[in-house]
Amino acid sequence: MSHFAIAGLQLRLPEQDNLPLITSKIKETKRRFPWVDMIVFSELATFGTDKAHAEPLPSKTEQFYCQLAKELNVWLIPGSHYEQLDEQIYNTASVINNQGEVIERYRKIYPFYPYESDVAAGSECVVFDVPGGRIGVAICYDLWFGEVARSMACQGAEVLVYPTLTGTIDRPVELAMAQATAASNQAYVFSINAASDTGNGQSIVVGPDGGVVYQATADSEIIPIEIDFNQVRHNRERGLHGLGQVLKSFRDNSVEFPIYQDKAIKNKELNKLGALEVPTKKTK
Repeated sequence: MSHFAIAGLQLRLPEQDNLPLITSKIKETKRRFPWVDMIVFSELATFGTDKAHAEPLPSKTEQFYCQLAKELNVWLIPGSHYEQLDEQIYNTASVINNQGEVIERYRKIYPFYPYESDVAAGSECVVFDVPGGRIGVAICYDLWFGEVARSMACQGAEVLVYPTLTGTIDRPVELAMAQATAASNQAYVFSINAASDTGNGQSIVVGPDGGVVYQATADSEIIPIEIDFNQVRHNRERGLHGLGQVLKSFRDNSVEFPIYQDKAIKNKELNKLGALEVPTKKTK
C-alpha cells in the first residue's frame, strides 16, 4: 500500500497550557476523518514559547501523547516543545507511532537566532518509516536551509514535515520556499503553522512536483491530505514531466563544494556580515 493520510491541524494556540484543546482536536479529527494515519501540529503547540515549560524527555506530557496515540491508533507529531537536557534547552519534536511509542526525537538544527535566544542547536536530521514509505521531520526555520531538506531526502525521506510557528510578514516567502523545497527534493512538504493568536496560518501542503495541494487561510483548519508514496518514486525515477531527475543528478555529480569542506572558505565573505543579533535603529 502506497497511500498514507496526514492531517495538519492549524489551530489558535495562545501562550498557555493547550493540552486540553489539542486533545479535543485530535479526537475530533479521528472522529471526522477516521482514515487519517498521522496528525501533525504547529511548532511549540502545547505550551507556547515560554521556556519555563521546558521538560526533560521522556516527560508526563510526552507520555500523555503516547497514550492518546495508542488509544486512537494514530501517529502523532504534536508540534514541538522545549526540552531540558542537562544544562541546555532544545526545541524538540517527538515522533510517536500508532502503538504509542516514541520512535524519534528531532532537535531543531536552526533555532531562529537571534530571536529564539538561549536555545541550543540540534545536530542530526531525523527520518523514520511509516507503512508504505519514509518521512522526515524538521522545524520551522529549518525550511530556510536547503541542506536540511536535502539531507532528509538523501536518507530516503519522501515526505518532509515542518511544524511551524510564523506570525510575521515573511510567511509568503516561506510558502515559496515550501514549493521550491518540494520540487528540488521531489518530495511532499507539509508546513503546518499556527493560526492567530501566535501564528498567521497559511499552512501549506505541496506535492513532489512542486504544485500546491492545499493552502490554508489564516483561521483554524483541519487539513487532511492523503499522500501517495508511489507518486514520489515515479517523479524521482522519471523526473518532473519526464524532465529533471534532480536527486539522480545530485547523486552522480562529482563536485565537493568547498564551502562544506573548509570553514575558512565558507566564512571568508560571510564573516564580513557582522554579529548575529537583533537589528537596532539605524543611525547616520
